Amino acid sequence: MQGSEHRDDEHSTPVEDPRPRLRWRFIASVLLIAFLVGVMLGRLFDPPRLRIEDAEPWEQGLQLWFNREPQALTEHVDGALVYRFDDAYGRVRDGQLSLPMGLVNWRIERDGRDLLLVLISPRPLDGVWRGAPEDGRWRVRLALRPE
Repeated sequence: MQGSEHRDDEHSTPVEDPRPRLRWRFIASVLLIAFLVGVMLGRLFDPPRLRIEDAEPWEQGLQLWFNREPQALTEHVDGALVYRFDDAYGRVRDGQLSLPMGLVNWRIERDGRDLLLVLISPRPLDGVWRGAPEDGRWRVRLALRPE
């Protein structure tokens, strides 16, 4: 019988071909290596999370420093002007601006994975958002004016 061998001169057993087993191991290892390389490349080219590094008063409003270019959604909620930064992090902080139109309270706070910049004034506010790269960071100047 082809593919069999004698053991103990009594019974013959079929000899397994080791190639199919090695073939599946080889395919599985190639797939695993491809997956790991894909994960590493994804991490390499994924932009870093948005981070608010600093917030400081400015003569016309508020100046914010970010690690990369921010994208903000503007909302008017209960008389407050709110800027929402998706999937961002930073320190919770607050302050007060003394502008020609009056006092404006501001606060950076968490909302799940988002950060909110909340600006509250006795008069309804509107803001003009201008950003530019500077020294490897993004400086955003938020000029406030009455609505």
